[in-house]
Amino acid sequence: MTASDTHRAIDAVWRIESARIIAALTRIVRDVGVAEELAQDALVIALEKWPESGVPDNPGAWLMATAKHRAIDLLRRNKRLETKQEQLGHELETAPDAAEAEIDAALDDDVGDDLLRLMFISCHPVLSTEARVALTLRLLGGLTTEEIARAFLVPEPTVAQRIVRAKRTLAKKRIPFEVPPEAERAARLSSVLEVLYLVFNEGYSATAGDDWMRPALCQEALRLGRILAELAPREPEVHGLVALMEIQASRSSARTGPSGEPIPLLEQNRGRWDQLLIRRGFAALLRAEKAGAPLGPYVLQGAIAACHAQAHRPEETDWARIATLYQALALLTPSPVVELNRAVAVGMASGPAGGLELVDRLVDEPSLRNYHLLPSVRADLLSRLNRPGEARVEYERAAALTRNERERALLLDRAAACET
Repeated sequence: MTASDTHRAIDAVWRIESARIIAALTRIVRDVGVAEELAQDALVIALEKWPESGVPDNPGAWLMATAKHRAIDLLRRNKRLETKQEQLGHELETAPDAAEAEIDAALDDDVGDDLLRLMFISCHPVLSTEARVALTLRLLGGLTTEEIARAFLVPEPTVAQRIVRAKRTLAKKRIPFEVPPEAERAARLSSVLEVLYLVFNEGYSATAGDDWMRPALCQEALRLGRILAELAPREPEVHGLVALMEIQASRSSARTGPSGEPIPLLEQNRGRWDQLLIRRGFAALLRAEKAGAPLGPYVLQGAIAACHAQAHRPEETDWARIATLYQALALLTPSPVVELNRAVAVGMASGPAGGLELVDRLVDEPSLRNYHLLPSVRADLLSRLNRPGEARVEYERAAALTRNERERALLLDRAAACET
C-alpha cells in the first residue's frame, strides 16, 4: 500500500469513527473542544505511523485506544478538572491499572447515548443556529469545514470561525454533557433535525471524494433520528424526517453499480429497494400525519419520498403530486434549491419546456452559482428538448463544478452521449 493509499484509508476510517471517539472522550473530559483535540491527536499519530507500519486490522479500535491514552495523559497533568476527573487522575497515580480499566470501560461502552448527548450539546441554545449545525456536522459527521461550507453555500472561513467560536462558548459556559430535560427539548429539536438532515444527505450523496455514498453517515443519522422519535413521540417533524431518511435509505443498494458508479433514481432497479425500510418510512409518515399539526417541511419531504416509493415503475410516479408538494415546501421554506427540485418535478409532470422555464429563472441566483445540480438539471431538460449541443455544454459545466469523482464521471459520460 502506497503512502497516498494509506492516507485515503486513514481519511475513510476517520469519517466513520471520529464521532464515536469524540463522544466517548467528551464523557470523560467533559469538554467537547478538548475531546476533539484528543481525537485529532490520535489522527495525527496515525498519519505519522500508519504509512510505515501499515493500517491496523482494526483501525477504529487503534484510534480509540490512542485517544484514550491521550486522555489519560491529560488527566495526569490537569488538576483543575471536575471531581470525577480529579478522582480518576488521583487513581492513575495510586492505582493506575484500576483507573485505566475504568476509562477503558467508559470508552468501550455502548456510545449511542453519548452520540445523542453530543448532538444536543452541539445544538445548545447558547450557540447561534448556524454554529450549532456547523459544529455538529464537524463532530458527528466528521466533515471538513469545506464540505460544511458547500452544504450551506457559504464561504469556508465563515464556517471555520463558527466552529471555533462555538467550542469556545461551550467551554466558557460549562455546558453539561447531557440530554436536555424535557422542558428544553422542543426549543432545541429544530436545529437537531436540521443537522440530522444534512448528515444524512452527506452520506447519501457525498459532496466530495471517490465514493458516491458514505453509508455509515446515513446509518448514524437514521439511528439518531429513530432515537429522537422515541424522545419526542408527539413531534410530527421528527417523524417526518425519519420517514424521509427511511425511504431514502431504502434505495441505497440500488444507487450504485458493480464498480461503485452512481445510478440515477429513474434508472434504478426498484426490485432492489429495501421494502422493510419503505414500510418503516410509511409508518413514520403516518405517525407524523396523525399528530394533526400543519404539515412541516420534513413531513412534506417525507411525503415526496413516499410518492417515489409507491411507484413500482418510474412511469407510474405521481409527478403532479410531487410538484404540488414542492410548491407547498417552497411556501414554508423558500429556497433556490427547493425551486430547482420543483422545476424537475414540473418538467416530469408537464414536459421539459415548463421545467426549463423554471430553471432559467434560477440561472442568475448567486447562491447557486457554483451548485453543480443547476447545470445538471438544465442539461437533462435540454436533452429531452432535443437540444444536444446546449445539453452537452451544461453537462460539462456540471462536471467541472462537482467535487465527487463518481458524479463527475457520470456527468462526463452523459456529455459525451449528447449528439450535436
